[in-house]
Amino acid sequence: MIRTLVVDDDFRVARIHATSVDRVDGFGCVGEAHSAQEAVDMVSKLGPDLVLLDLYLPDNDGLWVMRTLAASLPHPPDCIVVTAARDIDSVRAAITLGAVYYLVKPFGFAQLREQLDAYRRWREHASTVGDADQSVVDDLYKLRLAPAKPAAPQGGDSPTAAKVLAAVMQSDKPVSATDIADRIGISRPTAQRHLNGLMRRGSVQLDLAYGATGRPVHLYRPV
Repeated sequence: MIRTLVVDDDFRVARIHATSVDRVDGFGCVGEAHSAQEAVDMVSKLGPDLVLLDLYLPDNDGLWVMRTLAASLPHPPDCIVVTAARDIDSVRAAITLGAVYYLVKPFGFAQLREQLDAYRRWREHASTVGDADQSVVDDLYKLRLAPAKPAAPQGGDSPTAAKVLAAVMQSDKPVSATDIADRIGISRPTAQRHLNGLMRRGSVQLDLAYGATGRPVHLYRPV
């Protein structure tokens, strides 16, 4: 089993990623950290093989975590960066520090699974070769840098469904159909229709919030 530590400042997102890791054959989540220092401490304590590392953390950033682990451990774990940071400086810095891949949020389970599978294949191949000639080196780089295949939008092939799911994933609290409609510029009935489809497919979960009138408000959050 590839022992994996999930690092994300959002407890809910960390739990989603941890659950996703446990769904992929050959992987198991050994812990969740929610700050840069906690990530460093848990790596030292748990010795994971792989870290799913967010860059936006409350006390420092994920790049600091990678630098600290490289300086303090003889064999630091591999890191796959999972972040909303899209600027090229962050991408280049992560690659320079040795990130095996960089996943931009929001992404679906299929994209994460594809990259974890690529990482597993890379580890297996690296462990079975002795001396490396150029062809072996080339194969290892191809496996390590293999991009995830584009995932079909969850909830259907509609671009609108993908936007609705992304809006739910990016929210820091459960959202209503009205919230989604206002956020991405569609009608409330359209937002509700796509939310219902996403719920049927298991991409979002429904919460009921009861107000003063006694009628429940339908709120949606990622699974």
